[in-house]
Amino acid sequence: MNGYNKNNTFYYLKNKNMERKQLSHEEAVREVYRLTPQIREYDEFMYLGVKWLPYTMFFHHKNYQSEVISTDSLGFRNSTFRGEKVSVANMPKDHSVNLLVGGSTTLGTGATSDANTISSRLAKYTEEPWLNFSGRGYNATQEIILFLMHQHRFQRINNVVVFSGINTLTLEGLPDSLTSDHGRYYYSFEYNHYMDKYNDDLKQRSRTYASELDNRNKGLLSRLKSYIGNLVNQENIADKIITDNNTNTQERVQRAAFAVSNALYQWQQLIAPFNARLTFILQPMSYWTRDYLTPDEEDIFYAIDSCPNNFWRLFKNILDKEIHGLFTDAIRTSCVSRGIQFEDMNLLLRDSQKISNYLFVDRVHFNDEGYDEVANIIHNKVLV
Repeated sequence: MNGYNKNNTFYYLKNKNMERKQLSHEEAVREVYRLTPQIREYDEFMYLGVKWLPYTMFFHHKNYQSEVISTDSLGFRNSTFRGEKVSVANMPKDHSVNLLVGGSTTLGTGATSDANTISSRLAKYTEEPWLNFSGRGYNATQEIILFLMHQHRFQRINNVVVFSGINTLTLEGLPDSLTSDHGRYYYSFEYNHYMDKYNDDLKQRSRTYASELDNRNKGLLSRLKSYIGNLVNQENIADKIITDNNTNTQERVQRAAFAVSNALYQWQQLIAPFNARLTFILQPMSYWTRDYLTPDEEDIFYAIDSCPNNFWRLFKNILDKEIHGLFTDAIRTSCVSRGIQFEDMNLLLRDSQKISNYLFVDRVHFNDEGYDEVANIIHNKVLV
């Protein structure tokens, strides 16, 4: 049995009513890797360090190669089509392409190889090339900016399927202190922290201007105090714990739904010259899709929740199915008004014959069977 407690946090009880062993962070991470060995490769990929970019802020490392995941010369994950790798940097000749857009679920986190992502399985089912046009950690706005940066590379596009939504909703749960004029985003805290350090550096540079020039000799004592304070408070910012405890959930849902809907309107305008079909599919979350976890999923989720990162901490207040309904209804209404096809994979999966199988490796990512079933559903129930 498993369910929600009064704080909307998921709790676990062994079917044999046995208490689970409390895991240290290191034990929990090792347990995750034992249960899902491929996740170690994705963590390795992620923790190479951040590749900073203009406009989208960050992206995947280029030309990354492992048995589990590989990227092209632009940083996009490779898909497979007729036994060959295809990507934004290596498009098949004499073929129209299809784009699968989104974050880490579209990337295929949890798949054991490039051939087992949704885009690769769609290529198998449709016998057409599908490009993995994803950005791990991206919100809806970053997804559209990514296309703007690469739009010139495309000649013929048949379908653009935006398989997204959860990242935007999750990241809008960041504290209000990290908001911006254009939403909340992955690395919101880090961006503000390190940019503020640059502002401090400006005041301490040897050649200064304006009022800082007048105050240069007056501020020696304050700068000395600041310098000493920085030496004393040298915490590792990467260890900062961030939660959604103090974020208004109703306002969060409204902001996220608007951001997704507005991005879809922009997609509609940008791909009009290609005469491409636009479809939005709300990506599934395990708690929204069904009321239970399989035994394998229980074990994995317990280990993950014993070593959570800040992204997982931001899920606490959006697990309830009521939030799913509010978020879905707002986006669907916008899509209908603009003639954009809307689908909800949470609902589509409920009708799957495989719904009771072990499909999820965490709240939003699948194993190979899960990704294959999602692609199968898109092929048979969405692209018809």
